[in-house]
Amino acid sequence: MTALLGLGALALTSCGSGDGSGDAGAAEPADSETTESEAAESETTDSDTTDSDTTETEGGEDAASGSLTIWADANRAEVLTDVAEDFESDTGITVEIVQQDFEEIRDQFVSQVPTGEGPDIAVGAHDWLGVLVNNGVVAPVELGDAAAEFEEIAVDAWTYEGQTYGLPYSIENIALLRNTELAPEAPADFEEMIQMGEEAGTEYPFLVGLDPNESDPYHLYPFQTSFGAPVFGTAEDGSYDPSQLSMAEAGGEEFAGWLAEQGEAGVLNLNIDGDLALESFNDGNSPFFLTGPWNVTGAQDAGIDVAVDPIPAAGDQDAQPFAGVQGFFLSSQSENVLAASNFLINYVGTAEVQTALYETGGRAPALTESFEQALSEDEIVAGFGEVGAEAVPMPAIPEMGAVWDDWGSSQAAIIKGDGDPVELWQKMSQDISSAID
Repeated sequence: MTALLGLGALALTSCGSGDGSGDAGAAEPADSETTESEAAESETTDSDTTDSDTTETEGGEDAASGSLTIWADANRAEVLTDVAEDFESDTGITVEIVQQDFEEIRDQFVSQVPTGEGPDIAVGAHDWLGVLVNNGVVAPVELGDAAAEFEEIAVDAWTYEGQTYGLPYSIENIALLRNTELAPEAPADFEEMIQMGEEAGTEYPFLVGLDPNESDPYHLYPFQTSFGAPVFGTAEDGSYDPSQLSMAEAGGEEFAGWLAEQGEAGVLNLNIDGDLALESFNDGNSPFFLTGPWNVTGAQDAGIDVAVDPIPAAGDQDAQPFAGVQGFFLSSQSENVLAASNFLINYVGTAEVQTALYETGGRAPALTESFEQALSEDEIVAGFGEVGAEAVPMPAIPEMGAVWDDWGSSQAAIIKGDGDPVELWQKMSQDISSAID
């Protein structure tokens, strides 16, 4: 199990992180845009959230003393600095913001918290939860009534084995970018998309960045789900059940056959990585590009009139991408949990701060009030938000770490035509099941 946890930590960092680069592999890079944001109003401590008010008052002298340390990446640290000033003014509790490389936060947190070091609060991705919980380094965040103020998928993503472990602030997922000059209307399904792409007369009918050896299960997952082949089944409470490897069933085998067909036709091309796909789309060489919000600005700067559409289904079910939800989580060794909870729920959880974090990172806010405002003001955010509403959380369970390598290499082999697609898929499923067991 220790080895499996390590695999999960490594494999899921790229998929759930918010600060990578490029659009290759399973990475979800964030853009580097930062904007001036307003600090949260000091009146946020007077919120109507009953459980949040209890957090403030029950601590008495203990809750109004001491200090908090917060780990955050550069973009989030900028917003949190202003929030910390308000919090210190209101409560007398000092807050130190320590800037960290996002990609290093999880591993540093896991190694330092057991020694009594590390922060009270850290920023991170929901799909780290399996590793964080199983290492005993995080404490539940008692959202109380405030949970209803967030998008359901955001809270669900930060819930693990029935407990919520984070205050979510952003939601991200992929969608279909469309060059409106080359394709004035959105396609109804995958077949129509390819037809429209061929009629456009461009070099490529459709683009998605793939790796020659690992394919990209993250980006191809919506097509897989459209064949009724999610990675895992779910338990009665809606959580992922690693004993149910659902993609090993008939839908997965049908998807494997489809992969082989698209590879033979050249629609899925393992020689086109994320960078080349982005360059080709920005040069007007394809009307369609499956990617995330991190590549929109580059396309717009290249003069592309971009629309964001739902991902067209290849099978007879909806195409559902993974959703990644970023948030803030608490150290299990924090000596000031009440103050930390107060900071998260009554300050970071306000519309002012959630909107400021959105303006800095460009990802749809997790708080419903800010989410709806962002969607009403920005067609691009609205497009990704509508797709995200139908997305499924990236599995945070440690067993997911046993999936990625075989999943990606098998997809690549199928696309290349290295064997019978069903047999390759069945072997992949057996190998993954054995690794999980």
